[in-house]
Amino acid sequence: MRYSGAQIIIKLLEKYGIDIIAGIPGGANLPLYNALYESKIRHILVRHEQAAGFIAQGISRSTGKPSVCFATSGPGVTNLLTAIADAKLDSIPIIAITGQVSSSLIGTDAFQEVDTYGMTIPITKHNFLVKRASELLRIIPEAFKIAIGGRPGPVVIDVPKDIQNEEIEFDSWPKSFAADAASNISRQSAEKIAKMINKAKKPLMYIGGGIIASGAEGLVCKLAEKNSIPVTLTLTGLGAFPACNKLYLGMLGMHGASYTNFIVEEADLILAFGVRFDDRAIGHAQQFARNAKIIHIDIDNAEIGKIKQADFSLCADIKKALQKIIPFVNKNGRRNWLLQIEAGRKKHPKFTPKDELHPTNIIKAISGLVCPDTIITTDVGQHQMWVAQSYPFESPRTLLTSGGLGTMGFGLPAAIGAALANPKKRIVCISGDGSILMNIQELATLKELNLDITIIIMNNGHLGLVRQQQEFFYGKKYIASKFTAKHSFKKIAEAFGIRAFELTRGEKLDSALGKALRSKGPSLIDINVHYAHNVIPMVTPGKSNLEMIGGDIYE
Repeated sequence: MRYSGAQIIIKLLEKYGIDIIAGIPGGANLPLYNALYESKIRHILVRHEQAAGFIAQGISRSTGKPSVCFATSGPGVTNLLTAIADAKLDSIPIIAITGQVSSSLIGTDAFQEVDTYGMTIPITKHNFLVKRASELLRIIPEAFKIAIGGRPGPVVIDVPKDIQNEEIEFDSWPKSFAADAASNISRQSAEKIAKMINKAKKPLMYIGGGIIASGAEGLVCKLAEKNSIPVTLTLTGLGAFPACNKLYLGMLGMHGASYTNFIVEEADLILAFGVRFDDRAIGHAQQFARNAKIIHIDIDNAEIGKIKQADFSLCADIKKALQKIIPFVNKNGRRNWLLQIEAGRKKHPKFTPKDELHPTNIIKAISGLVCPDTIITTDVGQHQMWVAQSYPFESPRTLLTSGGLGTMGFGLPAAIGAALANPKKRIVCISGDGSILMNIQELATLKELNLDITIIIMNNGHLGLVRQQQEFFYGKKYIASKFTAKHSFKKIAEAFGIRAFELTRGEKLDSALGKALRSKGPSLIDINVHYAHNVIPMVTPGKSNLEMIGGDIYE
C-alpha cells in the first residue's frame, strides 16, 4: 500500500470510529483537508478554532468517546490553545491534529510558524511532533490510547506540511488501539475501606467527574443506598448521582448550598471518589472536613496527597474499586445521621427568590419544560452557578460545563458538539450576555447545521460574577464589569437566520420559554434579569467553606 501522511491520518481516524471533525483549513494543513475530501467523515467548518476544540469537547463530554479537531499552524493553533487547556483541566479526551510549516522551515520564524509542541506541553496529556510519515502508523493509535487511558485528557499531534505530503509504502494497518487495563485494588484494601465505612457513624460521599469518566455512577448509587450514605458532588460531578434521590446533597463548595457545606463538616468519614480536592470545592484545604477521616480514591496518582492528605488513599479506577468494596459493606439505615441531615436542611434552607425572572426561577422553569435526559451546556459566570445550584440533573453527561479552566465562550460550541453527537436530543445552552459574545460567531455554524439547540441568555448587562466579587470583596468599586453599549441579541440571532425571542417583565415565563424550547431547529431567547442578583451563598476565596456570604439570606 502507498499512502501520503495526510491519507494515513484520515484512514486511521476512519478506522477508529471518528465520523465528525470540526476545524478550519489553512495553508499548513491543506494536504490533510485534501485527503479528507475523499472520506466519509463529516467536517464541521467553524468560524474560530477555539470553537472547533469546544465542539470536539461537546462530542466527547456527551458520549465519553474521544473526538478530533483540526487547525492549521500559527494563529490556527494559538486560537485552539484555550480549548485544549480546558480539556486538560476537566480530563476530556480530545485529539487535536494541527498543521505545521514544512520541516525545513521549523525554527526560521517562517510565515505562520509557532512552536506548537513547546506551547502545548503543559496543557496536554501528551503531544507529538511528527518527523516522518511512517511515524503516523504508531503515533495515531498511541494518541487515542493515551487520550482515553487512565485519567483521560487531550493529545496534540503536530504534523509538518511536508510530512502530510510524504508518501510511504507499508504492508498493513496498525491494530486498533486499546487503552491500558484500568488499575484495581486488592481484596485487603477493599475490606479495609469497607470496615471504615461500616464503623463510621456519619459517613459522606464527596464525588466528582472521575465517577462519570469511569462510568461508576450506578455503583455510587448502590453503595449510597446500601449503607445510607449521603452524597455531595463537585461541579463536574453533577449528574453522577440523581437529584431526586433522598440521599442527594447537591453541590458543595464556593457556591454550594449552605446546608451542604455545614453537613460536610459534621461527617466523621469522607469518601472522596474521583475528585482532586479542587479549591472551589473544598475551600481552605487545611480547614476542610477537620472532624472526618478521609478515604481518597482517584485514577491519577499525581492527585493523591497533592492538596489534601487522606487517612487512606489508593490510585485506582473507581468503578473497579467500588465493585470490590460494595460486597463488604453492611446494610445500614443510619436513622440518626439522616435525621441530623434533615434538620440541617430545615435550619439552612436553599435561597428561594420571589422574583419570577430571578435566574433560579428561570432555570427551574426550564427543567420543568424539557425531558430529564436533555443535555444542558453552560458558559461561565453567575448563570453557570445558578444552573449548578438549581437544575435537577438526574443522569451523567447531561451537564456540559467548563469546570477547571472556567472558559467563557464554551457553551455554544459545546452545545453544537453535543447536538451533533446526540441528534435525537434537544440541547439547551444557558449563557450570559458576557459569555455568549465570546464565541457568538458560531451562530453562523449553528444556522448552517440547523441543529435542535435553544440558547437562553441571562442578560444583566454585566460581567455578573466580576461585578458580584467587586461588591463583596472590593468595596463596591465597580470597574470594567458593566456593558454600556446596548444591543439586541434577538436581532443579532435573526441576522444569522435563527429564530429568536425576547422576554421582558409582564410576559409569562413558561409560555415564552416553551416557544423557544419547542421550536424545531435553532432558537434563542434573550431574558432581561436584574443586574444586582447575586449567586448566594458564596465562600470568600481562600476561606473555609463554613465562611459563607449570604448563606442565611432568603426572599
